Amino acid sequence: MNTEISRKRIYSLDILRGLVIILMAIDHVRDFWSVEAFAPEDLTQTSPEYFFTRWITHFCAPVFVFLAGTSAFLYQQKNQNTATLSRFLLVRGLWLIFIEIIVVNYSWTLGFFWNEWGFFLQVIWAIGIAMIALAGLVWLSDKMILMIALLIIFGHNLLNPIVPADMGSFAWLWKVLHEGGWQGLNEAGNWGVFFAYPIVPWIGVIAAGYVFGHVMLFDEQKRTRWLYRLGVGAIVLFVLLRFSNFYGDTADWESQKNALFSVMSFLNTQKYPPSLLYLLMTLGPAFLLLIFFEKVSAKLFEILRVFGRVPFFFYVLHFFVIHCSSLIYFKVVHGEWFDLVNTRNPQNWPEFYQPSLLRLYTAWFATVLFLYFVCKWFDRYKSTHTQWWLKYL
Repeated sequence: MNTEISRKRIYSLDILRGLVIILMAIDHVRDFWSVEAFAPEDLTQTSPEYFFTRWITHFCAPVFVFLAGTSAFLYQQKNQNTATLSRFLLVRGLWLIFIEIIVVNYSWTLGFFWNEWGFFLQVIWAIGIAMIALAGLVWLSDKMILMIALLIIFGHNLLNPIVPADMGSFAWLWKVLHEGGWQGLNEAGNWGVFFAYPIVPWIGVIAAGYVFGHVMLFDEQKRTRWLYRLGVGAIVLFVLLRFSNFYGDTADWESQKNALFSVMSFLNTQKYPPSLLYLLMTLGPAFLLLIFFEKVSAKLFEILRVFGRVPFFFYVLHFFVIHCSSLIYFKVVHGEWFDLVNTRNPQNWPEFYQPSLLRLYTAWFATVLFLYFVCKWFDRYKSTHTQWWLKYL
């Protein structure tokens, strides 16, 4: 295989991964720096600016989980050993769950979960569970893995009518698998776990990403053709299904007070759990972006590639940075230690606090700029050292 073509192929994955990881940071910076009193997706209260600030971040989780599967496939191509890959996925999956509960939870609350209301399980938990599931799936044929992935992605919305109450004493299990939500773990029900990311759909996404790895091994012409078909096909299918309100999401789109709000209603698909339309809407453009990133010089997107080479390191670190910096900002500017992310009730907000998109995007830019230099250092360290633990960061 031509070395330059191979390099461009891998660079495109890194660049796409880097793009979605910094877009993800917008949503998290919003949590710590500029939360609104309403949900940005609530068309009765939101503005286009806040809606699209939230919407653009929808691309992050699906692309990140999908590419985690692709990375697993490429890892196997280097080792040519299913047992090695399965063991790696199992250990890494358990490691991610540990990091979610101990490190990520702490960075959000700045207090250990056992001293507070409980803990939550978000995207890192979902990736961890999906990796553990993939550790078993990789023993099947790739055709079988693809069938399972497509069945989950296209069929899981058929399960929407089932609610936790229908499962009786196993209601908690349905929250884990498909519904999400709060589950009390003590007798009073005031300490427990919030399942933000139900796991079934994400298992389908990571499995699909694994099989997609075959596409990344095609020669450039064939790979471009497949990426174009997948990208355009997903977008067209999204538009047709969404326009018809036939299947694939929990809420129909409706005409709104003007054309822009109607478009917002059309794009307002369900993330928790990720509906079929949500996944088509986000993964379709990602395939086309891979074509674009292969066609242009990687040097133009070197900053994104740095983030894409160490995305987990960025993810874990950025919570501490934006949380601590927001506390310092409110203290310096307003003279008060105000912890916005842990003060979600607007009635408890101090009088000086007002949401500000300018503040949000300024903090986001500063965070990304600072972490670029940190991630560049870590990427250089990781590429020049061989300690076993580095492959888990």
